[in-house]
Amino acid sequence: MTDQNTPLRIDIVSDVMCPWCVIGYRQLAIALETTGVDHEIHWHPFELNPNMPATGQDMREHLVEKYGTTPEQSDANRANMTARGEELGFAFRFEDGFRMHNTFKTHQLLHWTKTQDRMHDLKQALFAAHFTDGRNLSDDAVLVDIAAEIGLDPAEAAAVLVDQRFAAKVREEQAFWAQQGISGVPAMVFDRQHLVTGAQGVDNYQNILGQLQDMRT
Repeated sequence: MTDQNTPLRIDIVSDVMCPWCVIGYRQLAIALETTGVDHEIHWHPFELNPNMPATGQDMREHLVEKYGTTPEQSDANRANMTARGEELGFAFRFEDGFRMHNTFKTHQLLHWTKTQDRMHDLKQALFAAHFTDGRNLSDDAVLVDIAAEIGLDPAEAAAVLVDQRFAAKVREEQAFWAQQGISGVPAMVFDRQHLVTGAQGVDNYQNILGQLQDMRT
């Protein structure tokens, strides 16, 4: 049994290319606020498209190639995600030419921010940079700019991306979560033992948090 006085640990495995990771986190955040559950969030790396080249790929083309998604299905999915984002205070802007990008370096930059307790801030900035502003997260200069915009040292951020000092650590963490059976995101692990996948909705997260609190008493 976990001590009720200990904050609820929530490990979130995600990729900044994943729209449902934004939606799922935002739903969870509302549930955490409304329930008042004391918690700590830990973000972990996952690459939806580890083999994607640095030039990225048009999102429509990518979905056709990966899932066989029709243009009509793509439009419906975009409309659905945009509406859900609006409900949660997040702006999805899927304009023509919207591209997916390789995120290995974004995960390295996120790993660097662990030492400064700024990973959560950078994660949210990267979500907005990609989905709201359509910025190229494969571009080192763009990543450095985003880091600087939230008050991180741009020179150090650039050095992290150039020397890739955290590349092995990111690969190690990705492998760990894969070994735990995580094959899709968002994946949330509560108290190191209860796995919840996908964007569950505010009500469901509230119920989950309530059940977990009951188990901790």
